[in-house]
Amino acid sequence: MSDALEVTEEVSIPRDELFLRASRSGGAGGQHVNTSSTRIELLWHIAATRALPGAVRDGVLNRLRKRTNADGYIRIVSSEHRSQLRNREAAEERLVKLVRSALTVPRARRKTAPTRASKVARLESKKRRSEIKKRRSRDDFDG
Repeated sequence: MSDALEVTEEVSIPRDELFLRASRSGGAGGQHVNTSSTRIELLWHIAATRALPGAVRDGVLNRLRKRTNADGYIRIVSSEHRSQLRNREAAEERLVKLVRSALTVPRARRKTAPTRASKVARLESKKRRSEIKKRRSRDDFDG
């Protein structure tokens, strides 16, 4: 294994910034699950990382703010495999995908004016509704 997780060609997370904790997986699984610590919890302190330049880190922190805890850590848990190694690989892979998606800056929405046809359609709809309501008025009932 290399000493860094490659996110993109420019960005890689040093493994010494990742904190791994193993524990026993919950749920069914018989004797194996009761004796082996295969569940992996991966923590990365994104607020203090040296993998991302300052402005990029702030943008990623902003986009991942719902995934970070109060201390600025991203926490990823993996327990779908029976092996600790495979769970660690799965957690690292999920972290890479998460950071890669946060690195892509969404395009700014360009404001557009409504088309002439949509304006006409809106006004026609308002006229139709107005006519319906006028026909309901008490003046039509000479009773």
